[in-house]
Order: sequence, then C-alpha cells, then structure tokens
Amino acid sequence: MVVRRFPPTRPQKGSPLAVKYDYHSLEDFLASKHLSVDAVLDDGWGALMPVKGREVQATVLFADMAAFSSRTLDMSPVETLIFVQWFFAWVGAEALRGGRGIIDKYIGDEVMIVFSEEFGSEDPFTEAVHTARWMAERDPWSFCPHIGIASGRVIVGYVGTPSKYNCSVFGSPVAFAARCAGVSPATDEVYASSIVFPAAEWGERDFEKVFPPHEYLRPDNTTAEQPHAWKMLRERVVPMKNMPPTCIREIVKTSMNFSMTSAEEATRDVLGEIKAAGRYWPDA
Repeated sequence: MVVRRFPPTRPQKGSPLAVKYDYHSLEDFLASKHLSVDAVLDDGWGALMPVKGREVQATVLFADMAAFSSRTLDMSPVETLIFVQWFFAWVGAEALRGGRGIIDKYIGDEVMIVFSEEFGSEDPFTEAVHTARWMAERDPWSFCPHIGIASGRVIVGYVGTPSKYNCSVFGSPVAFAARCAGVSPATDEVYASSIVFPAAEWGERDFEKVFPPHEYLRPDNTTAEQPHAWKMLRERVVPMKNMPPTCIREIVKTSMNFSMTSAEEATRDVLGEIKAAGRYWPDA
C-alpha cells in the first residue's frame, strides 16, 4: 500500500490565497484541493485499487422527469436520446444559471447536482432549494421534475480503476436525496413538481423568504408582486427503502406549464430537421 498525507491548509479571509473559483466539474475541484485520503491498495488479486478523495459538507439534489417511461415508450432510440438531451440541457442552462452547484452525473432520466461551501455556496441547502424552484418554474416543456434534497458529510472521490474511472460523490446524503425524489407528496391537489427533503434540513427558515413572490414592472414603472404557486405541506414520517423511516417536508408547485407543442412533438420535429440536414445515418 502507498499512502501519502498532506498537511491541512486553510487560507484566512483576506489572504491572497483565499480566492473562490467556479468549479465546472468535480474533477476540477479535486485537482485544486488537498485530498482527505490518497492511497493505492491491492484488491487481493494483484490489481491496484486507488482510494482518493476529499471529504466535504454538502447538499445533494436528485431530480428525475415525471412519467419518463410512458413518455418515451413509443419513441425510437434516437428520439429518446434527443428527448433526454433536451431535459439535461434545460437543467444545465436554466436551473444552474448563476448558481454554484456542480452536476455530478446523469443516470437515465435523472440528474444529480451537488452544492457545498467548498464550491462557493454560502448556504448550500437554500441554493439547492432555489435551483429546484427554477427547474420547476422554468419548465416550458412540462418535464415536471420530482426533486429530492439531502445534506451531510460526503466524499468527492474517484471510483474505478486505472483502465476506467469516474469522479463522483459518495455518502448517505446521496441515497437520502434519491429516496426523497421518489416520495409522492401527501396532497389531493393537482401538482406539477415536488421538492422533498428531511424535515430537519429546513430548520428555522422562513418559507416566504426562501420562496419570495416574483416582482414585475408595471407600465407606470412601479413594481408589483406576483404570488407564486408553491405550497409547503405539513411534516410527516415516511418509510424509506433500506433506510429508517424519515420525517420529511414537501413543497409542491400547484400550477402547470403548458405549451402549444409538447416536448414529444418537438422531439420528432427536431429529428425531422436532422434528417433533412443529412445528419442521420441509421444504417451506419
């Protein structure tokens, strides 16, 4: 085993080294930070198994598209690719605009985003909630995401072997966020999207401050507030697969977004344009 240790260094505020960077990937983050663990092990069969990463306090956001299976059931493989890419491109362009979250991975129709003070977030949980809000409000194609959020200690690390590896986040908050995303809100109201998280995460936060109404400019140049369609439900305890029952809070968006053309129709139109441009070779 080869083990290397690095002395912890924390630049003081005001120090020339106390510079905040925007990290575009977890790999960028790890490349610029001391690691919490950096070892190479033998897997017992003579193959090397690197164990490298940095522990951080973080908030994890999981989001998936509502009714993905039924919406793509009759699509061809390339149409499904276009449809999923539309969802992920929308997440990257809209939800993370101006934020400090880092997209960890895409899994089928799911996306995982991580927030941390070490990435530049001042309040990772609140920023994750804001991101979830924008994902649901800026949703012209009615993807209606289900979103789960959880915070705690995680490790940003490399997984795999020298022949193939990825960089990802590991720890119980990852599983909790994924489980929360799968919770169906306890409401009889029609809702478009939901944000679910352990109740303890909310703390003493004021809902109206975290979800302020939108302001718009009147023709006479005065401003007015437009009420939003978000509603926080009461705390309740729900079972979690392979986890103890958890007390959660749920925030639901009770308005729907509609467009003249559905995302499914737009996907087929786009494929038609790709074919017309001579950029599709199904027999290649």
